[in-house]
Amino acid sequence: MCGICGTWGEAGGKRVEDMVAAMHHRGPDDSGLFHDGRVALGIARLAIIDVSPAAHQPMANPDRTVWIVYNGETFNFRSERSLLEAKGHSFASTSDTEVVLRMYEQYGDDFLLRLRGMFALAIYDRRRPGKERLLLARDKLGIKPLLFARTGKGFAFASELKALLASGIVEPAIDPVALRQLLALGSVYQPRAIVRGVSMLPPAHRLILEDGRERVERYWSLGVDRFPDLRGRPYPELVDELAGMLEESVRLHLVSDVPLGAFLSGGVDSSVMVAMMAREVGHRVKTFSVGFESEGAYIDETDDAERMARYLGTDHTRVVVRGTEVRDRIEHIARSLDQPSVDGVNSYFVSLAARRGVTVALSGTGGDEIFAGYPWFITMMLERQRAERDPWRSLARSALAAIARRPELDSLVLKRGGARLDRLRRSAGFLARYAETYQIFGARDTARVLAPELRKVAQAGLSSDHDLAPGDELPGGSTIERVTALCLRGYTRNQLLRDIDAVSMAHSLEVRVPYLDPVVVDVALSLPETAKLGDIANLKAPEQMTYRETGAKRVLIDVGHKLLPDGFDRQTKRGFSMPFDTWLQKPLREVLQDTLGEASVRRRGLLDVAEVAQVRDNFIAGRLDWPRPWLLMMIELWCRQVLDGCGASQADQGAATSTAEGSGAG
Repeated sequence: MCGICGTWGEAGGKRVEDMVAAMHHRGPDDSGLFHDGRVALGIARLAIIDVSPAAHQPMANPDRTVWIVYNGETFNFRSERSLLEAKGHSFASTSDTEVVLRMYEQYGDDFLLRLRGMFALAIYDRRRPGKERLLLARDKLGIKPLLFARTGKGFAFASELKALLASGIVEPAIDPVALRQLLALGSVYQPRAIVRGVSMLPPAHRLILEDGRERVERYWSLGVDRFPDLRGRPYPELVDELAGMLEESVRLHLVSDVPLGAFLSGGVDSSVMVAMMAREVGHRVKTFSVGFESEGAYIDETDDAERMARYLGTDHTRVVVRGTEVRDRIEHIARSLDQPSVDGVNSYFVSLAARRGVTVALSGTGGDEIFAGYPWFITMMLERQRAERDPWRSLARSALAAIARRPELDSLVLKRGGARLDRLRRSAGFLARYAETYQIFGARDTARVLAPELRKVAQAGLSSDHDLAPGDELPGGSTIERVTALCLRGYTRNQLLRDIDAVSMAHSLEVRVPYLDPVVVDVALSLPETAKLGDIANLKAPEQMTYRETGAKRVLIDVGHKLLPDGFDRQTKRGFSMPFDTWLQKPLREVLQDTLGEASVRRRGLLDVAEVAQVRDNFIAGRLDWPRPWLLMMIELWCRQVLDGCGASQADQGAATSTAEGSGAG
């Protein structure tokens, strides 16, 4: 796991050296730089597989005509290496990076289809003088980040915004559309980034610079029934098939030459994963969970985690997070996120604790997405059932809502009658109804809280379904399949995975997500709806019911019956939460009042002073929950920590080893 960066067409050596230094936290074990006048590549390396100097990056092929910087892991690299050796390739290291490099040489750009892992990479190919090319690529589910910016003289890329800002290539200015998305939905929706002029390469895409041209290509997409025989097989066989695929994924994710552990919340996803780990490894698995004592006793799940740890025989650490520690670390949390988000604090603290004992941790992230665990799966299924009972009324409502969502009407959202227009927009249509299941300010209140001078350029009032539409990757699938795609390409990609990567790497910890192995995802999308969700027709309050009662994640629950204690499925589905209300009212009260105070808001110029004051005062008075004030606070803190500094702080500076090609790079 690393931080990678580079330039094309820029005077890159010093710029890339500064970018590497800004990402020292992502790779404290080694660093390197290659440049040849056209291209500069840099890396800060966290050594995981082959910690020897033989795996140093940037890495080249034997005749030094193809170079790579690589962030991530390819979990099937050993089997791919064997195939390459049979074709005559030899290797100087035991790293997966060298295998990936040789796969590119052997198979061309479609080598990406063979990679089973999480990665962001850059390959510079100069085998044809005068026809040099740079290829950037990102893994299929978007686990590892890769940002890029076009400059006046060329092109730059990096694993983090902080690195691009440290280069001096990118102007430290907010993208108003990205800010609108962040306020409405809690995260910036890729390919946008919060900084103007910067884009995130979408998952399952490659970007190629060649012959003076740039092109972005999709190389993989989500698909239904890639295991076509599964849908018609008896249910017990589906349980066995899924168990085998998950066991294989967990086994592959255990490859490491450094200490490895897991996050264990006590919920279904992490418990099944850790149970499979415990069966595979020859020692006690180190596990970690987060709790809050009296400040958040009502949401503390660590008793569940400790009971599960005892049952599975793990070496468990319970991390207690107190409000005073959150206050003391809040600036570093904001900086670690790399761009603002309403989430990430839980991952920050469990990563901080895990790094004291391991360098790699497995996470259960992804189980809810692919096995219908989130409550919005049930919400959207109930919505479908209502539409089927009265199809003509549903069709009429959808037609009216579609007319109301026309962009020409966006400016009316803030005018008299705008609330009715907003309700009509949200009343029907699959994407519009789905957008209702998870939002922070939503479209209308986002328009209100944006600074008046930014509203037009930010497309204020635009319905959130427009932002969700690019992630609607399975529009012809069943309701559950369509929601799965929207989750994976929306909330999971833009918030969960991006935040987990940023805050874990702030502590030099690699986090792996076995449920988001592309083969497991393909299996999940080949299962019938009845394998993931039971009969919901008579559910009255599913958010208060147990897994056994709702039938949510049915097939994964039944995999767990062979691994976990009796009664584990009698817990309710609880999204992981933290006592933010208590923290904001007490230890973080001064931070909240400072960041949301009139002077700060007016000086920043991004938000409406009166609207922010109303959010702040309503929260303090107990009339508003925490997400809105928390998000506004984090936006201002992030601007102070990252944007205002235009680069790396002294705390993140690390000495990058600068070695040009002629003096031993690679």
